[in-house]
Amino acid sequence: MASQLINANPVVHERKARSVRQPTSAHDDLAVEPIDSLEVFDHVRDIKDPEHPYTLEQLNVVSEDSIAVDDKRSHVLITFTPTVEHCSMATLIGLCIRVKLMQSLPPRFKIDIKVSPGSHASEVAANRDLLQLSNYHPKIDHE
Repeated sequence: MASQLINANPVVHERKARSVRQPTSAHDDLAVEPIDSLEVFDHVRDIKDPEHPYTLEQLNVVSEDSIAVDDKRSHVLITFTPTVEHCSMATLIGLCIRVKLMQSLPPRFKIDIKVSPGSHASEVAANRDLLQLSNYHPKIDHE
């Protein structure tokens, strides 16, 4: 049923090799390590696209460069790029990213998700919907 897909033939990119992180302090197991864009990218890169069997990384919807982290202010901003400018799944993709990060990051983080400027025909509406989702804070069971 490929003819029913919004983007029946997406461009698939190669996945980047995963970086191996070294602990900042080998002597202090209780040390708090700062969270950076690479760590956030590692959490969202494997999210599957709602329409395709590919990840958001493979479709170049998210990249490490599209993630800004301010660890001191506990803020994460992800701008993602839908594969087509009329993508009806943009809000769902943003919601998937948000839920994954809410489950993965410490609860102190404020998470903002937006579509990349100029990447979506309904950019203002999509960003408005994503902003409304950011104000919704369901209780997430971390067990």
